[in-house]
This record gives sequence, C-alpha cells and structure tokens, in this order.
Amino acid sequence: MAKGVKLDENGSERTCIVTGTKGTPETMLRFALAADGTVVPDIRRKLPGRGAWTRLSATAVSRAAAKGAFSRAFRAEAKAPDRLASEIETLLERDALQSLSMANKAGLAVAGAFKVDAAIEKGGVAALITASDAAPDGAAKRSQALRAKLGARVGTITRINVFSSSQLGLALGKANVIHAALKSGAASSAFLARAERLRLYRASETDAVIDADGEVDRANCAKTLGRPEELAEGPSD
Repeated sequence: MAKGVKLDENGSERTCIVTGTKGTPETMLRFALAADGTVVPDIRRKLPGRGAWTRLSATAVSRAAAKGAFSRAFRAEAKAPDRLASEIETLLERDALQSLSMANKAGLAVAGAFKVDAAIEKGGVAALITASDAAPDGAAKRSQALRAKLGARVGTITRINVFSSSQLGLALGKANVIHAALKSGAASSAFLARAERLRLYRASETDAVIDADGEVDRANCAKTLGRPEELAEGPSD
C-alpha cells in the first residue's frame, strides 16, 4: 500500500490501497471486512463498517490480494478469497444485467433485429446492444443504419457487446437476444453506468481511461463497451 494511504470514508474521493491514486466512488471498488476476517466486495457501497478501496480494475484487485494490502488497510487479518477478482467480475456483470432487466420492465428496451431497425428509424435510441457471440454482419448492419440516420451524431450512441445472447435473453425475457436497443430514460442511464463499470473493471490499466481528477473520461473513452464489433462471431438474427 502506498505510504500515507488511509481508509477513506468521508468526502468525495477515495484512495486505492494498492497504488495510492484517488478517484470518486464511481471509479473505485469498496471492500468490507466480515466478522470472520474475510474480504467482502461491496459493489453497491452499502455494507456497514469501515471500507477499503481499490481502482475499478481486476488487476488492482489481484495485486491487493497478492500483496497483503487488505490486511494493512484494515489493520487486521484480512483473508482475500483466491478468486476475488473473478468473483467481482461476476457481481458487476450480474448487477448490470439486473439493471438491463429493470430498463426492459420500464418499457425502454426493444429486442430483435427488426424491432431494433424500427427503433433506429423512429429515432430516440440511446444505446445499441449486440450479443458478444453475434455475427459481425448483423452488428455492421445496425451500425450502418444508425450512421445513416444520425450522420455525424452517431458517436453519441453507446454500443455495448459485453454480454452473450443467452445473458441478454434472460435479462430481456426472451430465449436468446442478438440485437437490442435502449430508449432514453433513467433506467437506461442506470444500466449504461453499470455496463461502463464492468467494462472498466475488465479493461487493462492502460485501456481504462481516467482523467487527472479520477473521473471516467467519457469524452475520450471508446463508445463501444466491449470487444470491437468486427471481432464478434457467431449467430445472427
């Protein structure tokens, strides 16, 4: 742990116990200490007691566990599970998909190629969602339709491809979903924020774009959350 790092619980900034860098709670991960000394990830930042923080990065979590940073931060014996980093990825993924389900229940999601095409043509699309196992031609077709509709403003629409067709299907109440779109709304914004946290967590330290104040630099982040569309392979609808 960097010299002088404390357990930040007050104020708008938190300090990473691995690197000593500061960031807002939205760009960090909080951990609590269970009664048995186990390190518990607190992705919603609601667990009681003092917390320790790391960068929103699987690499930072792995380093904290390997170097005993949690024990030093909590000033107590802290046992980090062997699969802590992968556990957190699962939690962030589940959190994002639950949020997508809420957006769907709010009537802000459409699924299926034809419905997505119709939504693009009608306007008001806030994000395009493509399954990570989608065929590249389907993703390209949706992107071309969006570009034809919006022109230079196409960059304002977030493209997401971090979830499989089966995961999207479960979240949206269908068998398998290859293409989906979100309309603007509070529930859509909540999902996009959670999807961005998942992307940042999975990204390498160099890929996660954070500005000097510890905020996510959304102006310089790629608008595609996940793999580049041309690398996607698999089924198409």
